[in-house]
Amino acid sequence: MKTALSRLLSTLIFSALAVSPAVSSAARTVLVDRIVAVVNNDAITESSLSERTEQIKRQFGRQGGQLPPDDVLRKQVLERLVVERAQLQLAGETGLRIDDNALGGAIDRIASSNKLSAAQFRAALEKDGIDWTEFRENIRQEMLIARLREREVDARVVVTDAEIDNFLKNSPDAADSREYDLSHILLRAPEGPSPEQLNALGQKAEGIRARVLAGEDFAKLAAEFSNAPDALQGGALGWRPSSSVPALFIEALQGLKPGEVSPVMRSPAGFHLVKVNDVRGAKATDVVAVQQTRVSHILVKPTELISDTDARLRLETLRTRVLNGEDFAALARANSADLSATKGGEIGWVYPGDTVPEFERAMDALSVGELSAPVKSPFGWHLIRVEERRTQDVSEERKRAVARNTLRQRKADEAYEDWLRQLRDATFVDYRLDDLN
Repeated sequence: MKTALSRLLSTLIFSALAVSPAVSSAARTVLVDRIVAVVNNDAITESSLSERTEQIKRQFGRQGGQLPPDDVLRKQVLERLVVERAQLQLAGETGLRIDDNALGGAIDRIASSNKLSAAQFRAALEKDGIDWTEFRENIRQEMLIARLREREVDARVVVTDAEIDNFLKNSPDAADSREYDLSHILLRAPEGPSPEQLNALGQKAEGIRARVLAGEDFAKLAAEFSNAPDALQGGALGWRPSSSVPALFIEALQGLKPGEVSPVMRSPAGFHLVKVNDVRGAKATDVVAVQQTRVSHILVKPTELISDTDARLRLETLRTRVLNGEDFAALARANSADLSATKGGEIGWVYPGDTVPEFERAMDALSVGELSAPVKSPFGWHLIRVEERRTQDVSEERKRAVARNTLRQRKADEAYEDWLRQLRDATFVDYRLDDLN
C-alpha cells in the first residue's frame, strides 16, 4: 500500500518550491505579531497567517488559478493552520518525533527526485530566498502529520478476506489500472448534524455545483468553500490510481469526461463534489507481475517492565550480534514476541499492503539479505530482514492483492476524514480577529 508518508514524500518537492521565503530580521521587527487564534493553549500569530496566505497566493499564481476574496482566503488559511496545529499538538503529546536522520533522508529523496544532490538542493532553495532551517522544519511538520495519520488511522484499518471476496464479486473491474487526475470540494458535516443542517449543507453543495457548471473556476470555489485538507491547493488531488480513489467517487466518475464535474455526493464526512481533470491508462485484462517479499523479523514489545527505549536498545544489541555472525533465526526464537518466533522469525511471503505502513516502508527500503535498524510500529520495535523477493504473474493472487490495497486505501481515506473531523470538533479554538469571525 502506498502509505500516507510515501504519498507525502512524492509531493514534497511542491512544498519545497511553495514554502515561504525567509523573512529578514528587519522585516520581522516591523510585523505586528497579534494573536489571531488560540488552539487549545497554542497561539497562531498574524505573521504566521500572513506568510501562509502569501504562500497560497504564490501557488495559485504559478498555477494560473483564480483566488477567492482576501477575507475568505484568510479564513480558509486560518482554519488550515488550526487543523495543522491540532494534529501537531496531538503528535507531540503522544510522543511522535521525526529525528534528524529521518528528516535528512526525506530531504535527500526530495533532492534526488529533482535530480540534485543535497548540497545543490539547499543552494537552489537559498538562491530562491528560502531559509534552510525554516524549510527543514516545515518538512518535519508535514512528516509528523503523515506519521500521525499512519498511527491513528492507517495502521488500524483491517481488511478481511470476506470483504475481499465481496469486493471481487461485485467489482468486475477490480483490476482497473486507470489513473484519474481529480479535484475535490468537501463541505464537512458537523458531529451529530441535525436534518436542517444536512439540508442546508446539501443545498450549499448544489449551489456550488451550479456555479461550476455556469463556468466558475473549480479551484477558486474549492479554495473558498472546501473543508478538505487540499482546499488551499484548489482542491487538487493530483493523479491517483483507481485503487486509491474512494468507492463513492469511483461510482460517480463512471461516464464523466475530462473537465466534467460529478453530482453532489453524500458521505459520513459531509457533501462532496469531484471534477475529472484527466484520465489515463486502461482496464487491465492481462496477467500483471506482482512483487512479493519473503521477510523475517524480531519483535520486542514495550511493557510495564520494558520501556520503549529499552525495547529499542535490546534490538540494537541483537542487531549487532547478527551482524557479528550469530544466527538470526535462533535469536528470533529466543527473543521475539511475535508468533513467528517459532519459525525463526519468518513471516513468509507478503504482498504490498499486507503489513502496517511503518513495517512495509522499512522492508521496501532493504535489499535482499539486508538487516534493518530498529523500526517502530504500533506493535512495538522490529528488526527486519528481507530473505528473498520474487515477481510472479499470478492473476488471481494479483486481483486479491489489488482488492486488498484498494479496500485498505479507501477505508483509510474515509476513516481519516472522520478522524480529522472529530479532532477538529474536540479542539478548543478562540478566534481573536474581528475580520475572521
